[in-house]
Amino acid sequence: MPEGHTLHRLARRHQQTFAGRTVHASSPQGRFTAGAARLDGTVLRLARAHGKHLFLGFSPPRPGDADGPGLVPAEPRRRPVRFRKPDRWLHVHLGLYGTFVFGTPPAPPPEGALRLRLETSEAWADLRGPTACEVITGPEVDAIRARLGADPLHPDADPHRAYARIRRSTVPIGALLMQQEVVAGIGNVYRAEVLFRHRLDPWMPGRELAEGEWEALWGDLVVLLKDGVRRGRIVTTLPQDRAHRSGTVRQEEAHYVYRRSGLPCRICATLVVAEPMAGRTLYRCPYCQKSQPE
Repeated sequence: MPEGHTLHRLARRHQQTFAGRTVHASSPQGRFTAGAARLDGTVLRLARAHGKHLFLGFSPPRPGDADGPGLVPAEPRRRPVRFRKPDRWLHVHLGLYGTFVFGTPPAPPPEGALRLRLETSEAWADLRGPTACEVITGPEVDAIRARLGADPLHPDADPHRAYARIRRSTVPIGALLMQQEVVAGIGNVYRAEVLFRHRLDPWMPGRELAEGEWEALWGDLVVLLKDGVRRGRIVTTLPQDRAHRSGTVRQEEAHYVYRRSGLPCRICATLVVAEPMAGRTLYRCPYCQKSQPE
C-alpha cells in the first residue's frame, strides 16, 4: 500500500499539473459517473494529502481561470494562480491497488477499470483501482482529517497528540505505528525501518515508550518521509551501512530489515526475522531490537 510520502507527491503533482485549470472529468469504467459529472467543467483549486488520503478541491470556473480541453490553451502562467475556495472535494484512498498515471495529450483510449480521468488541453491523469473515490464536502474533509492522527509531513502536526495515545496503550508500538488514527501515513516499510533505526523492540507496549524515545522517533519519521517525497522512494539506510556508499542507492541496499527476512542484519549480522503482527508482516532484528532488561 502506498505510504504517506506517495500521497504528498501525488498532491504536489496534481497541484503542478491542474491547479487553476478547468478540467474535464469522466469515468470510463462507469463506477464513478455521478461523481465525475460533479467535477466536470470545474477548476482545481487545491490539492493536499493527509496520511494516505488525497484531497483535491474544486469549484466552478471564474474569470481568470485557464481553459479546459476543447478550448484555446491558456498562455503559460507568469503569476501565481489566485486562490479561490473549493466548494467540492475529490477524496481518494488508493488502498493496495490504486494508481494514478499522468501524461500529455493525446490521452490513450480508455481501457479496463479506469475509475476516473481528469483532462485539460495540456495534461491528463488516470485513476485506477482505488479503495475510495468520492466527491465530498469541506466539512466531510474536516471530519476525515479529524479521525486521522498527526501527519509527519505537516509542519503544524502535533506529535504530542500521538504520544498521548501511545503512552496509555498496552498495544505493541509496532502495531500502534500502523494505526492511522495514531500516526497518519506510516505503513509497513516506515514502521519496520524507523523502529530498527532506533533499536526499539516492535513488541514493546506503547506505554513503555519514553517520551524522549517518542520525540526522537517522530523526528526521524519527519526526516524519512521528507526524504521519501524528494526521492520518490523509501531509503532508510545510512551510507556507512551500505556496500556502495556513493551514487544512486541500490534497492537491495535501501532498507535495514524490511523484506530482508533470513538475511544478516547490516549492523550485527544476526538473521532478520519476519513474523505476523496485527494482520501484517513485521520485520526486525532479534538482537538489535531486543527488549532491554528492566
